[in-house]
Amino acid sequence: MTPVQKLAGLIVLALALMATAAGVTWQVQDWRLGNKLSEQAGLHKDDLAAISNAAAAQVRAEQDKRLAIEKQIATQDQQHIKELSDAQRNQAALRDRLATSDLRLSVLLAEDSASGCNVPSAAGAVGVVHAARRAQLDPAHAQRIIAITDAGDQGLIALRACQAYVRAVLR
Repeated sequence: MTPVQKLAGLIVLALALMATAAGVTWQVQDWRLGNKLSEQAGLHKDDLAAISNAAAAQVRAEQDKRLAIEKQIATQDQQHIKELSDAQRNQAALRDRLATSDLRLSVLLAEDSASGCNVPSAAGAVGVVHAARRAQLDPAHAQRIIAITDAGDQGLIALRACQAYVRAVLR
């Protein structure tokens, strides 16, 4: 072997060793990077699991809150319906008593001696207020007054129901 051939063989051997070292280095880097990527994937998976668990817990809490509000509103609606039917029943009984002359509405008369207009009070009227002059109302007028108070009662009951609904929803 000539020195040139020896030199060429030595160069080929050095290149082979360098290629092997580069390949080994490449594989070590690939192994390290693979470990880091798998570790990051595991951490990412854990983070996603924690986020999804938190989101699921929040959804459950919101659903529970919505169900509680719906239950409260249903209870309030039943109470509103009961109050409304009680008021209607009381108004109907009052109208019936007025229609049968079982009950008469009267008003207190103001004592105005200067006007000279004295409406006679009902004969033999018995009432809670003593020594006050009273005038009985015509049954038709009494029916109209009862209808007005009935509408007012229904309005107040509806207003209370609306306020309770708003309070329940805003909580």
